Amino acid sequence: MIRITELALPLDHPEDALRAAILQRLQLRDADLLHFTVFKRSYDARKKNSEIKFVYIVDLTAQDEAAVLGRFVNDTHVRPAPDTAYYPVAQAPAHLRERPIVVGLGPCGLFATLLLAQMGFRPIVLERGKDVRRRTKDTWALWRNKRLSPESNVQFGEGGAGLFSDGKLWSQIKDPKFYGRKVMAEFVKAGAPEEILFVSKPHIGTFRLTGIVSSMREEIIRLGGEIRFEQKVTDLLREDGQVRGVELASGEQLMSRHVVMALGHSARDSFRMLHRRGVFLEAKPFAIGFRIEHPQGLIDHARLGKYAGHPALGAADYKLVHHASNGRAVYSFCMCPGGTVVAATSEPERVVTNGMSQYSRNERNANSGIVVNIEPEQDFPGDPLAGMELQEKLESHAYVLGGSDYCAPAQLVGDFIAGKPSDKLGEVEPSYQPGIRLGDLASTLPAYAIDAIREALPAFGRQIRGFDRPDALLTGVETRTSAPVRLTRDRESLQSLNTRGLYPAGEGAGYAGGILSAGVDGIKVAEAVAKAMLADLESAREIHSGTTV
Repeated sequence: MIRITELALPLDHPEDALRAAILQRLQLRDADLLHFTVFKRSYDARKKNSEIKFVYIVDLTAQDEAAVLGRFVNDTHVRPAPDTAYYPVAQAPAHLRERPIVVGLGPCGLFATLLLAQMGFRPIVLERGKDVRRRTKDTWALWRNKRLSPESNVQFGEGGAGLFSDGKLWSQIKDPKFYGRKVMAEFVKAGAPEEILFVSKPHIGTFRLTGIVSSMREEIIRLGGEIRFEQKVTDLLREDGQVRGVELASGEQLMSRHVVMALGHSARDSFRMLHRRGVFLEAKPFAIGFRIEHPQGLIDHARLGKYAGHPALGAADYKLVHHASNGRAVYSFCMCPGGTVVAATSEPERVVTNGMSQYSRNERNANSGIVVNIEPEQDFPGDPLAGMELQEKLESHAYVLGGSDYCAPAQLVGDFIAGKPSDKLGEVEPSYQPGIRLGDLASTLPAYAIDAIREALPAFGRQIRGFDRPDALLTGVETRTSAPVRLTRDRESLQSLNTRGLYPAGEGAGYAGGILSAGVDGIKVAEAVAKAMLADLESAREIHSGTTV
């Protein structure tokens, strides 16, 4: 198979133009091109007022591929296509009795479980929340009626925090084994649109994700896995540095020497439990800030110029960063084109914001986090849980400022920069539910964060005209950008540094940041578990054989 990169075509090219471009690029006759697929399609809108074109990476089969590659031996954009297929690393023997336990059914736990099930290991999943259908109902109860369910919400339940998000499926992780392709293929198999396999910034959206996650759950069960909802793990059974199993809130104990901890970034009670049990964890960097909202049309025109609104491009996004004079980095986070700001708390009497988009991305506003980096060594050295405690403090204060009913405190950008409270909205209408209360956000974050964001917003306005418009809206607080701790693991075995058989995984363990990277980490950990279980089995067989002799 041959791969062509950097194959550019006009934005509105006809369907048959791509085949013609391949034939021309490789100097082939039509009959010699046997088959082709688009591996990736992207566009570059960084140069304002320039023509936007689609840029393709294409994989193809042709007659006499060796001769074709020989003609282009010095062309870096014509090369043999890499093998992106996924190959299981193990297969469980039929007599294997031990079953691995996976704690959490977010994107990481979902893929760890699916891979273990596909390899025949019959995993048991323990999810503290509910299935997607009941979880969605509970989440809407907070948004519409200000009624929080602490175990079933935006953070907890089947699908994890990624379910109520933009459904973004891209990442900057290194992926030499193409595990991301496996993640995408499984989503498509479960009902996602096939375009996520090739568009440069694929997304699914919440409403579609719910059905996809349900379908994957049924596949896991069909393959012999067991999924138990509303089963909160409250203790880790640990002896002589080895996992023995877990204990549930009901008092039931499940025994296994292989436990995947696929926690979300909001599982604070679990982090504290693991810390008490002596599992090695450490503080890690995260970020805090606000959600900012603009009319989506403003972002479209700033980013796409005359192509704003083009159906092939959809709603435009952005990525911004500013290094403030006080040494802090301020950057946009989890940008949601045509989306909404959502209530994302999982704990009573706290307010947290996040962003969400549907597949269509056709809501009136664009939103993103505008956040400031927190560095443990600088801000709270020596205390692995201090970052989590900071998050809790800020969220509790935001709850009070919002009126103590899960409404969120908010302020217009112009007033925030000027340092005066807001008392009325401009043209930008807030999307946050249950609602906002205008005022002064200066007390919602540490002073260094407020100063850095005040400096950054005008700088962002110089990059995207109108970004710092006075009536753009800031809503607080955005505190759960990532886990504030890392359950550090060995690089080779992927097991905890001091607890054999415990596999910290995904975003809550500090090894992922979004749906795709969490899914990839789930695959890696599933492979590590499978290999370890087979090695244990072989070791036991050798011991038994030696005893018999």
